[in-house]
Amino acid sequence: MFLKRIARRSSGKTLSYWALVESYRTARGPRHRVVSYLGELSGSEQKGWAELLERSQDPPGFRQRELFERVAQEPVPDRVRVEVCGVRVERIRDFGEVWLALTLWQRLGLDRLLGELLPSGQEEIDWATMVCLLVVARFCHPSSELHIADTWYRGTALEDLLGVAIEKVNPERLYRTMDHVLPLKAKLEGHLRRRLGELFPVSFDLLLYDVTSTYFEGQCEKNPQARRGHSRDHRPDCKQVCIGLVVTREGLPLGYEVFAGNRNDVKTLNEIVEAMEAKYGRAERIWVFDRGIVSEANLEFLRGREGRYVVGTPKSMLRKFERELLEQGWQEVAPGVEVKLCTSPDGTETFVLAKSRERTAKEQAIHERFIARIEAGLKAIAAAAAEGRLKDAEQAGRRIGRLLGSNSRAAGCFDVRVRVLDPAQGKVRVAIEWTKKQAWQDWARLSEGCYLLRSNLNGYDAAKLWQMYMQLVDAEAAFRTQKSELVLRPIWHQVERRVQAHILVCFLAYVLWKTLQQWMQGCGLGSAPRVLLDELSRLKSTDVILPTEEGREIRLRCVSHPEKDLAVLLYRLGIAPPRRLTPPQWVPKEVFACADAADL
Repeated sequence: MFLKRIARRSSGKTLSYWALVESYRTARGPRHRVVSYLGELSGSEQKGWAELLERSQDPPGFRQRELFERVAQEPVPDRVRVEVCGVRVERIRDFGEVWLALTLWQRLGLDRLLGELLPSGQEEIDWATMVCLLVVARFCHPSSELHIADTWYRGTALEDLLGVAIEKVNPERLYRTMDHVLPLKAKLEGHLRRRLGELFPVSFDLLLYDVTSTYFEGQCEKNPQARRGHSRDHRPDCKQVCIGLVVTREGLPLGYEVFAGNRNDVKTLNEIVEAMEAKYGRAERIWVFDRGIVSEANLEFLRGREGRYVVGTPKSMLRKFERELLEQGWQEVAPGVEVKLCTSPDGTETFVLAKSRERTAKEQAIHERFIARIEAGLKAIAAAAAEGRLKDAEQAGRRIGRLLGSNSRAAGCFDVRVRVLDPAQGKVRVAIEWTKKQAWQDWARLSEGCYLLRSNLNGYDAAKLWQMYMQLVDAEAAFRTQKSELVLRPIWHQVERRVQAHILVCFLAYVLWKTLQQWMQGCGLGSAPRVLLDELSRLKSTDVILPTEEGREIRLRCVSHPEKDLAVLLYRLGIAPPRRLTPPQWVPKEVFACADAADL
């Protein structure tokens, strides 16, 4: 026996019924005989009858439930009569941001690359699609894998765009995805370097390098890289890892490495240079990094590999150029910024003196603030000594040491003396005296707002070298974007490989961010991706339900039409959102019944 659908047309409407039919043989061939008319079947009744008949077949035949699935997928005619009063809207989901992220993902060719590197096997959802999901989530709404699975994914149109059902996205599958993508780090970096060079005019002759840290929530006992060190996030109580990032002069990311949290910045350069040379060859590139990474050993390492550099220097080196600071011959390279070229005594390096008017005012205010704090503190200590609350010079020295240590920016300005008095004069045993050092004040006024650069490049003027160094702000901006927009910190993972994969996902999301930024600049739309993403967040995916005169309902999964200003932005970018995400579909009967019950 089997189920058979019977269609009847009455009063201009097509009605569907179901019948239980058996097959029997006759002299003229097999014939069908209706055993029982079942009428209309709800969703649960359809499932029950299908399971009953599938179990009763001997031998098992075709799946009865496929009959209902085929009926549900029955094509919707081009013209139907709709009852306007019953039209409603359901399931409004975010579309614009995730659609743009997928567009960037495809433009970078990451879908094809991961499809080749992660071929489909026995997994229910291919890993390449899940990697895309993770990166898009980090780009659009950074959050934990648990939040993605439980909340975020079901509120977006990715189910239709990626073809992954909501119930298939769970934390376990997302974690396994991270394990699969981590071994592909080197191949992903190499592909992105080639693809970014094809999409945009990118120069790889100058590389900017900087280091940051990101901290953990938890003990991270299974991660040997998690260590306590200098925290740039002002969380010395938490373990952390350090991340060294290399970007081009346009700010496009080229690669990164993860170091232990207690690794000194100076000790990371050799490893990052060797890693870049192993991936892209030993070319005559110019390395730019700040004074926190500079050491004589590092510079000697670069010179030994015929590397070129433009780097910052410690403030203390300015003392060697005191005479040049007093002399004329400064060149203005930007409003309020002047530079001067100086040559090292041995002629192997070039130094650039720079001074900034804004930086001068800032450092002068800092010095004045710290000097005022120290003076107020010394007066309080002197008053305590005069009242006899300081019993000896050792106690007075400890208080003075703490005061100068907490205000070290101006500690060198003061010459403090603790004088022991004759006990015969009464209870007062010590006196605090201090003077300001005129030489310190003169040097502070001369050097405020000044900094020194050094380079082994020949044939470059001071302005060009200064401009190379100032491009280091692109690397610093990359870290700010990853920490603020992409929420790199804090890291909740406790296992080393998951931490490494989390940082890789953030890196890929940052590549999407910079790709969008370069795309916008090329179209004359500025360089603020967040503004465009906020505008695109107004695009929604909406289900429009159309009740027909036949008693059935049609579902139209539509995308909201962009308003005029957003339409102009999309036109400038050369893209347009689809009008619909899926073809028109008949609403399953059980869903229709639930909607009617909700209306009641």
